[in-house]
Amino acid sequence: MNINALVRPNILKMKAYSSARDEFKGAASVFLDANENPYPNDGLNRYPDPLAMAVKREIAKIKGVDTENIFLGNGSDEVIDVLIRIFCEPRVDNIITLPPTYGMYQVSADTCDVAVKTVPLTVDFQPKVEEILREADEHSKILFICSPNNPTANNIEASRILNLLNAFKGIVVVDEAYIDFSTQQSCIEWISTFPNLVVMQTFSKAWGMAGIRLGMAFGSKEVIDLMNKVKPPYNVNELTQRAALDLLKNKAAKKDANVKEILAEREKMAAILRGYDFVEKVYPSDANFILVKIPRPNEMYQWLLTHGIVVRNRHTVTLCEGCLRITVGTPEENRELLRVMKESQFLIA
Repeated sequence: MNINALVRPNILKMKAYSSARDEFKGAASVFLDANENPYPNDGLNRYPDPLAMAVKREIAKIKGVDTENIFLGNGSDEVIDVLIRIFCEPRVDNIITLPPTYGMYQVSADTCDVAVKTVPLTVDFQPKVEEILREADEHSKILFICSPNNPTANNIEASRILNLLNAFKGIVVVDEAYIDFSTQQSCIEWISTFPNLVVMQTFSKAWGMAGIRLGMAFGSKEVIDLMNKVKPPYNVNELTQRAALDLLKNKAAKKDANVKEILAEREKMAAILRGYDFVEKVYPSDANFILVKIPRPNEMYQWLLTHGIVVRNRHTVTLCEGCLRITVGTPEENRELLRVMKESQFLIA
């Protein structure tokens, strides 16, 4: 696939901003090139590494890829935005999403004045491959697939993703924000085979660092170079880079332990919820949350709020009618949720 043929012409022609830290390569003791304040402030008086190479090197070790195949953004939301700005001409091109799915694909497209085509998932939350390919036209530049999917928590079948990678004529983005909670293999292993594949992951879920806003994208060098060309020069700040380095070097074992406990709690919660008479369905989960269908979700949502418990009401979302999305919390939080839900039976009898 010729990736350049998909890129907006102005992006191909543009010259990326060259920051002082981009231009200087090497070692020095006196920095008078970037108009920084010269007085030390825990190192924060200096601009951060524009490409966060130290962080990328640690990620590369864990993911088994080269640093040139990694893009880091201010959360996955920046990754989505950058991709749309690279490949989609406003008021001309479109993206394709598969509802129910993560809402920021739509928001980012709307912000960029890019049309969105939607092909809802099947009733068991899988892509309709043939329908997606029929819906796509010459202006369909990006297909977003969330796996495990949010808000339905299930894996998208690998065979369907492969079929779409082989047949879709644009960029296929597989959003793997929840992949650490799944037994399914990451699509990262396919980036050397499919130049049009971009895989997103995040530090917000399994790594427990939503507050640092750090998203990852993995793809061909050609696509990653375009993303680095378009991004703001210092999009990942110094504090975020430090926190990520500490996490990757010193706390990977803690991350794995937390994931193990979340998975155990997920199964325990699901089993208990299935035993409640008023629960119509507990959907299988490959994520750190559970989708639960009940007769009166709005009333249950409000009941939980009165007890200081916040879940996500997905009742108005396509294919999720009657559903609440419940994140797996600590054992104590989960016990409190289950207790309060059980006491609410009179509301939905």
